[in-house]
Amino acid sequence: MTALGEIGLRPRVLVVDGSRVARRLIEQVLQAELPDVTVVACGSGRDALAELQDGSFDFVTTALRLPDMDGAELARHIREQTPQAYIPIVVVSGSAQERLTARTLGDDVTDYFDKSLGFQALATFIRGYVHPVERIAGRVLYVEDSRVVALATSRILDRHGLSVRHVVSAEEAIAIVENERDPDGLPPVDLVLTDVSLKGALTGGDLLDRIRTGGGFGKGLLPVLVMTGDDNPRSQTLLLRAGANDLVSKPIDERLLVTKLQFQLRVSQHLRRHHRGTDA
Repeated sequence: MTALGEIGLRPRVLVVDGSRVARRLIEQVLQAELPDVTVVACGSGRDALAELQDGSFDFVTTALRLPDMDGAELARHIREQTPQAYIPIVVVSGSAQERLTARTLGDDVTDYFDKSLGFQALATFIRGYVHPVERIAGRVLYVEDSRVVALATSRILDRHGLSVRHVVSAEEAIAIVENERDPDGLPPVDLVLTDVSLKGALTGGDLLDRIRTGGGFGKGLLPVLVMTGDDNPRSQTLLLRAGANDLVSKPIDERLLVTKLQFQLRVSQHLRRHHRGTDA
């Protein structure tokens, strides 16, 4: 995954809506408010998937109801069938809140935007993704049983303004996530970074499962990045399907690690503000 708005590239936004009028309105507002952003619009899920196969995008907005599929279904297809599995996907709808409350949007959707706020507000919302602040602070729970590796990686995270809480086992990490929720029921950290192989009876995969099922935290509220030296596509796919937001190959590349951490923190902080009912 490349950094959003990477220097030298115009960010590209894909707008998916069955209404020609709505597509045109969104296009006009985004082009006026974000003149350096390229907007591509299409009217169906099938057309959107074709665009994603043929070109690279930084952001997708989709209506909840499309002529050929549901917006949540489109998000699932994007995650499973296109080269850009980690792209932010936001549902633009007046009824998304009902679907969120009923837990029917799923983790494939990154976020939602209430259409009643207006398209000007949508442009501001998208700007936060495609033109993010250079550095974002966050609390990282880091799970690594090698003292040498943990020290080196912790120094990298600290150098980029991230607060690190290091533990050596999945068992310790699970205890922190499940027992130290804040008063709003949110996890005590903003992101989990874990190795796959750990000391103790549990692995990084077990930790991932406990966070998603036992803890009940979806990908948005508590992103999990898994570090792995296994380049087998099947193994990587299993981790992603188990709920990992992204994978980080070992040995660690500092620039790529920080880019992925910053991206996931940015998405998570948007969702946490919605969870608390505060403005972005």
